[in-house]
Amino acid sequence: MSWIACPDPIVGDAQSVDAIEGVVIPRIRDVEGLAVERVLPVAGRRMVGPFIFFDQMGPSMLDVGDGLDVKPHPHIGLSTVTYLFEGEVRHQDSLGEDRIIRPGELNLMTAGRGVVHSERTPLDARQQRQSIYGIQSWLALPEKFEENPPSFEHFGLDALPFVDDNGVKMRVILGEYMSLRASVKTWGEPFYVDVSLAPGASLPLPNFAEERGIYIVSGALEVDGTSFDDQRLLVLREGLSVTVRNATDRPVRLMLLGGDMIDGPRHIWWNFVSSSKERIEQAKEEWRTGKFDIVPGDPDEFVPLPGG
Repeated sequence: MSWIACPDPIVGDAQSVDAIEGVVIPRIRDVEGLAVERVLPVAGRRMVGPFIFFDQMGPSMLDVGDGLDVKPHPHIGLSTVTYLFEGEVRHQDSLGEDRIIRPGELNLMTAGRGVVHSERTPLDARQQRQSIYGIQSWLALPEKFEENPPSFEHFGLDALPFVDDNGVKMRVILGEYMSLRASVKTWGEPFYVDVSLAPGASLPLPNFAEERGIYIVSGALEVDGTSFDDQRLLVLREGLSVTVRNATDRPVRLMLLGGDMIDGPRHIWWNFVSSSKERIEQAKEEWRTGKFDIVPGDPDEFVPLPGG
């Protein structure tokens, strides 16, 4: 992946007065046999608001009998946010939660001081070819909440407000946008919105948070007159409002994300996020020595600590 910084605005230079601070181009990573587009973190841009990790899964077709199989693995200091466009994923965790997530729904797991979970294609879905397509992101927790007890919540379509108006389809996943608020409790004030624009449709993105990003899932997007290809994260300059537009003849899908800056630097190693390097070392040792809880419905496999 790469981070392309855009020039700082120069007074009187129209071309440099640009609302885009930089562009992240993801690279492909392998996650348990599934190719994903790793967007965050990247050198030069570790976070956008509290979003410290951002992966696009697929779109990939899974053959009959195959499926996603992310074995039990641990997390600390973050919330995982799983949102699908296509397919199904079964979430099981060390709290005893067992939930299948489907398109347009939200799984929000807050690791806090530590949790273990697995993510797999349900058995019945493996009986036919199936597409897997979606986004998993992580939110770094404010420091005072990093060691909270772990928790998990599932939110169906009714909990995530949706609007379809003038060629704009929009579902608010986290926080508030355009007077729509998701009934999802988060630590801090992130916003996260799934948007589809019909040809010719446009949408304003006001200056309402310290850090804002636009991830183009599919299609080409015009931002204040400049066109950008898909699978790009556009990081916006603070203090500037923009308007995005679909100037093509095909639909465009994008994710709006961001929020206020987190309260201090964060360290990330493997699946662990913390304001303390020592806390990450502790978590590594706890996973290595089997001190994390097991997943009751998935106890026989696990992802080993990288490096042994």
